[in-house]
Amino acid sequence: MDKRLSFDDFVAELSDGMTIGIAGWGPRRKPMALVRAILRSDLKDLTIVAYGGADVGMLLAAGKVKKLIFGFVSLDAIPLEPYFRKARQAGGLDVLELDEGHLQWGLKAAALRLPFLPTRVGLGTDLMTHNGFKTVTSPYDDGEVLVAMPALKLDAALLHVNRADHWGNIQALGPDTYYDEWFAKAADRTYVSAEEVVERMDLSHPDDARANIVERCFVHAVIEAPLGAHPSSLPPAYGWDMGAFKAYTASAAEEGGWDKYMAEVIGADEAGYIDRVGGAAKIAALPLPIF
Repeated sequence: MDKRLSFDDFVAELSDGMTIGIAGWGPRRKPMALVRAILRSDLKDLTIVAYGGADVGMLLAAGKVKKLIFGFVSLDAIPLEPYFRKARQAGGLDVLELDEGHLQWGLKAAALRLPFLPTRVGLGTDLMTHNGFKTVTSPYDDGEVLVAMPALKLDAALLHVNRADHWGNIQALGPDTYYDEWFAKAADRTYVSAEEVVERMDLSHPDDARANIVERCFVHAVIEAPLGAHPSSLPPAYGWDMGAFKAYTASAAEEGGWDKYMAEVIGADEAGYIDRVGGAAKIAALPLPIF
């Protein structure tokens, strides 16, 4: 019943060519420590499914991605993720560009173990022209023609939460969990990184039981990763690091910028990364953005 893994053990369970869903939303609640573990590995030819932010951009810059399935790739205050921009402008990247609702519906279809779900989203748009989607006709009296959004089945899903225990119970305390539960339920295996991993959450934090957004039966493993969402935000613990995002964005305009960023910022280990970006106290004090 002990689902705890190290970063090395987590990477060892992945393989080339996997379809990996990355939960979170742009610069919010991203499992960046797990992404950095993949960046430090030899994994390649991945299909990535995401409402993307720096997670997608970094994996593209590192040459880890064979295909990208996305609703958007943005750092929010920096509208277009810089390395995603470079990859699209260079051409050659296999993409499936979806409406945000399409992506959600595809995850739900996979979670329900259905081949597709019907929707009106995309009718009359170029999403139908370029993505090869098919339509279905309602078998009822209305006879409505609907888009058949195919299931987006994941080999693995990556989430980051505030707290987990060794059984795989999790607590995501912020208001913006978006579609994280559907990533988890659409995957064969869900890996959850957490700010802290406790022995038994029902004893240590019973008042936060409502924050258990995914049942533990859907959680394959938990990895302790303090400050593991940085540079994205993790409400209510800490906000996004816009200074770090600006430095990252600037690197995309430099000759050899990614290699330098990988060596000097990502580095060889997670503890060193936290030190290189200013230390734990600095990250923990980042203010939450106000919308």
